Amino acid sequence: MSEWLQVSDAVSSAVAERRPVVALETTLVTHGFPSPDGVRVARELEETIRQHGAVPATIGVLDGRVRVGLAPAELEQLATAQPPAAKINLSNLALHLARRSPGATTVAATMFVAYGAGIRVFATGGIGGVHRGASESGDVSADLMALSRFPVAVVCAGAKAILDLAKTVEMLETLGVPVLGHGTDEFPAFYRRTSGLRVDGRCDDAASLARAVLAHVALGTGTGVLVANPIPAEHELASDSYDRALAEALSEAGRAGVRGRDVTPFLLDRMRVLTGGESVAVNRELLLNNARVAAELAVALTSS
Repeated sequence: MSEWLQVSDAVSSAVAERRPVVALETTLVTHGFPSPDGVRVARELEETIRQHGAVPATIGVLDGRVRVGLAPAELEQLATAQPPAAKINLSNLALHLARRSPGATTVAATMFVAYGAGIRVFATGGIGGVHRGASESGDVSADLMALSRFPVAVVCAGAKAILDLAKTVEMLETLGVPVLGHGTDEFPAFYRRTSGLRVDGRCDDAASLARAVLAHVALGTGTGVLVANPIPAEHELASDSYDRALAEALSEAGRAGVRGRDVTPFLLDRMRVLTGGESVAVNRELLLNNARVAAELAVALTSS
């Protein structure tokens, strides 16, 4: 994929010198936050990673190239593109490269690009997974397939709460993807710290996480590692607000017949409206927390 890949000097040098690097996706910029909050949060994530000793590598598609380490002007270009940047997955990445149209990378596409660029740690909000009603719709996120194919450590606040979390955790086990809880025995539920579902193992600091990640990679299974990092307790969404908003958002999506790639942005937007904007603030806090932990993990991996 070298002819399609453009890596910034800062990221390229860091990878070559085996310094810590953390990949970041861009759907949070174009689809996860209302404009112009997405750009502001992306910059905050990059600064958090720098403050904790790693180099940020924000990934997006512009002018027929996958850019790894977007410059500030490129991030603005992606955020304000007209027509709006497409949501890039593994299935449509080549199409948008060939068309030279702008695109924001999902978890799956970011993992693929990060692995190709030599980056082994990636921070995101929450992964996609098995959607509710998937037994009828067949709607399972490509994020799970990417985790089964690319040995990258993905730091997240679990899977998005709009999903069937129990089936998502079961699918991760089926695919051979270890789920490591960072300071938790339970799989987080994105806006909430707990889901009642167990993780494969608990690691309470970056050093133990790094040892577990290195051991998994050394086995050569080829799968990624999911680091489940719950949102700090002081920032999680109140349970009553969470339950009410989620039930209504899911009901609205069903009545509207929303399907496929449109489901997640629709539900996240409805959660924003139904919680009076509180879910957006929670999303920002969990992203910043994940960026911090990812940077600490990247530093620990290079020190091991």
